[in-house]
Amino acid sequence: MSSQSLVCLDVGEKRIGVAVADTAVRIAIAFDTIDVDGEELNKIAEIVIREGAKTIVVGYPRNQSGETTAQTSYVERFTEGLADIAEEIVFQDESLTSVMAENRLIAMKKPYTKGDIDAQAAAIILEDYMETH
Repeated sequence: MSSQSLVCLDVGEKRIGVAVADTAVRIAIAFDTIDVDGEELNKIAEIVIREGAKTIVVGYPRNQSGETTAQTSYVERFTEGLADIAEEIVFQDESLTSVMAENRLIAMKKPYTKGDIDAQAAAIILEDYMETH
């Protein structure tokens, strides 16, 4: 498989965590956080173009039993708006990624924000995607 850039989104109702990766290196980097303010699709498009990504990986929320939730429906609706931005949009389970992200940030022993957690969660989702594909 040739190297390609990936953009990952951890979609929330207030913020979207963004991570990027190159499949050749297989390291996901917590990139940024986008506020959900009506401009989020434009900002995502700018990142996808800048990274040259053909695929957007979107974190797919489920509850602890693996069932869909209200947040799942929100993410599915939001993802419909991404159809014109990337050639391929794929879902990746995001179970427990926010907890793992916060633990990672705590381990770094530096101050962090909710936005940092969202971006780090997107990186974990992207790592999981690359491991399974």
